[in-house]
Amino acid sequence: MSLLFAISLTAKAQTDTLRVLGYNVLYYGNGCQGPNCVYHNYLKTIVAYTNPDILSLEKMASIPVSAGDKYATAPAGFADSIVEFALNTAYPGRYAHCPFTNNANSNNMAVIFYDQRKLGFVNIVSSYVNITDFNTYKLYYKDPNLARTHDTTFLYILPTHDRSGDENELVREMQIKEEMLHIKERFTHLPNFINMGDFNVRNSDEPCYKLLTNTPDSNFRFSDPPFYPDRKLSYPADWDQNGNFSAYLTTSTREYANIPNSAGTGGGAKCWYDHIFLSQWIVNNTDHIRYIPNSYHTVGNDGLRFNISINDTAHVNHLAPANVIDALYQMSNKYPVMLELEVTQNATGMSPANPEIAGAKIFVKNEVSVTAPVKGKKLVLHFPGDRKGQDMKIECFDKDNVSQFTKTKTVKDTDMQIDFKVKPGEYTLRISTHHSIVFETKITKG
Repeated sequence: MSLLFAISLTAKAQTDTLRVLGYNVLYYGNGCQGPNCVYHNYLKTIVAYTNPDILSLEKMASIPVSAGDKYATAPAGFADSIVEFALNTAYPGRYAHCPFTNNANSNNMAVIFYDQRKLGFVNIVSSYVNITDFNTYKLYYKDPNLARTHDTTFLYILPTHDRSGDENELVREMQIKEEMLHIKERFTHLPNFINMGDFNVRNSDEPCYKLLTNTPDSNFRFSDPPFYPDRKLSYPADWDQNGNFSAYLTTSTREYANIPNSAGTGGGAKCWYDHIFLSQWIVNNTDHIRYIPNSYHTVGNDGLRFNISINDTAHVNHLAPANVIDALYQMSNKYPVMLELEVTQNATGMSPANPEIAGAKIFVKNEVSVTAPVKGKKLVLHFPGDRKGQDMKIECFDKDNVSQFTKTKTVKDTDMQIDFKVKPGEYTLRISTHHSIVFETKITKG
């Protein structure tokens, strides 16, 4: 009887759809492109068209995480203003955002927004800091059967924005390597897990891409949907300046770097930086969530944008309404990427064991340190191994905030010596990357 009852419940199980969108929004919030109120309207237009249930906004201007936060570049409460004036204006009462962090002291961050009717936020289960914060967010599906079964489906999302630039392949490798090590500390194998964002990869042979899709440990291997399971593309693949990948290219929506503003890159669609990687649980429909085949796409890219703008008048883009094409052009130099997931409601209360490890450490920030002046002439800076390959700006200010020197050095080893030829007194030493304040301390020279 119990088996027949279970079969009956399974037969009645309903499905739902989760539309997932990842979008590098080019410092949205700091006014570099224009007034925030104008960009709220652009985002509203894009959201009204794409109708996402999960929205990852990467490279947003960093929002204050506390009173007096000196590292933030967006107004206090900016995430709430996005919800109020962009997302919920498109779909009233629908969206909320996850908590955000800025332990990297960066000028940009990623924020996850979600449909609060379908999903709930649980916590941040893993965090790694290197230029920006790499947080893994745990959401749960608001299953209609939850009150009866006390069993629901979890979905983990890691928004990623690693280091850009042809010359920073090593930096990207170190960031993704450490990101994956932190995931492995938190899970025995990947659950329903999405790793999405702007990875800045040029081809499938880049080390950071292979760490995600071709790691020897199959328990932690992600799929890039156009390759698998869709099988529209095959490895190896080089999509940098390659028109054969036109429909997948995400950089840039703009042909000219200084139009419509001076922010971001131009060149038209020329590379595929933005991806949505899926765990095998999602690909194989192991735990009530499955990828809907062939749903992955680059929003607003009709496959005819190679090296030209999304709104090029000589090659009119009919893939979306004109106001959406204009909003995508104005909002960012990056195309969003999107896919759909099918969620099967859990009618039986039976789910696979959650591979999340209870009690695993949540946050690790590999700190930089400094040794007092050696014989009064040199400082020794100590960098964690995952900082190798990064360019660091090293600045020294006296007690009146007057600059004493500025040096730019590439981290080649864990220890670095720099000249410290200043008069006796108290000084502030600041070390920063292009995006973040890595270290700041007071130093006294006798």
